[in-house]
Amino acid sequence: MKEFTLSFLLVCGILLNLKAQQSSTGNDSLLLDYYQNQRFAEAADYLKKTYPEPVTNIKVLSKLAYTSQMAGKLPDAEGYYQRMYDIDSTNNAVLFSLGGINLRRGNNLKAELYYKILSRKDTTNFLVFKQLSKICLDKGDLPGMLVNLQKANKINPAEPDVAADLSDMYVTFKQYDTAEKVLNEAINQDPDNINLLQSLLKLTYSQKKFEAVKSTCLKLIQLGSGNGFVLTKLGAAYYNLKDYTCSVETFAGIGPMEQSETSFYIAALAYKALKDQPKAIENLGKAIDAGISTNISDYYAEMADSYEIRKKYQKAILAYQKGLQFTEKPIIYYLLATIYDSDIKNKKLAVKYYKKYMASKPPVKEEKYLAYSRSRVTELANSN
Repeated sequence: MKEFTLSFLLVCGILLNLKAQQSSTGNDSLLLDYYQNQRFAEAADYLKKTYPEPVTNIKVLSKLAYTSQMAGKLPDAEGYYQRMYDIDSTNNAVLFSLGGINLRRGNNLKAELYYKILSRKDTTNFLVFKQLSKICLDKGDLPGMLVNLQKANKINPAEPDVAADLSDMYVTFKQYDTAEKVLNEAINQDPDNINLLQSLLKLTYSQKKFEAVKSTCLKLIQLGSGNGFVLTKLGAAYYNLKDYTCSVETFAGIGPMEQSETSFYIAALAYKALKDQPKAIENLGKAIDAGISTNISDYYAEMADSYEIRKKYQKAILAYQKGLQFTEKPIIYYLLATIYDSDIKNKKLAVKYYKKYMASKPPVKEEKYLAYSRSRVTELANSN
């Protein structure tokens, strides 16, 4: 609505200027009809015929530039604006138009040049710093993006897009308190803004504030934004709050195309907590199929644990061994050893995996497992 009002005012201004110029021989009512019916290409052609080249009057160039821009004739519009800039290099509106046109044409280098000139001339122009931050993002200049977002946010803390982007960057850098401050100021002005709430969700999830995650997800769903990302975070929040039934119900409500390695894995953990091992195994298998991360060995280990609980030891062993194919984690050797030791009663293989565990240099936190492995190897050797 704001853009329509601005365009309408600009159109009115053009018409008033046309009437004010005695040199105009055009039909103002025809031009008005073109504008009112969004026929900007015809309006541009009409103005070109009305004001034949060479055009040197900056007001006429302004009409031609604006109308060409609205018609999508961007090379023409840039040419007219450039001629205006050559006549009057102090015109900030022309610089802004040149920056915007070059952004639309994909010429970020030229756009950045114009916006940087503007930023030096006017340090209070919010839109200039917002556009510069987008250009920095496109070229992978994250420090530059952060600086420009900070400047834009300082000028207008309530603007939601900048506040959301800036908060997301602070979360990436683990500056959670600063991200929270930025978001709170913007959300106070617009509590139902989807972009801000999604950034709040990222922040609270990173902070492990799962009650806040749950309430934010539920609000997003109420506002019609219950996509796979939101439902996955909600299911994870329920799991961490130990509401396992709500967790599995939430994950079950995610569409097939929006399911992910993460959603399958956390759903599996929730099923395990509910002692539904078949469902846990099913979802861990789906996590493995969807998996592209380094966590696959962990999924196999969880699957093996579920098989152990169901006393399906051979399947558990196969799952552990499958996990070792992805990552040779010391603890998996230990778990294999204990199955062979306690459940299968195969002393030879138990000793083999205890020794593999000891040789794999397990972390300090597993010292008790290391001590147990040493004692069991000795006991099993002496029992022969």
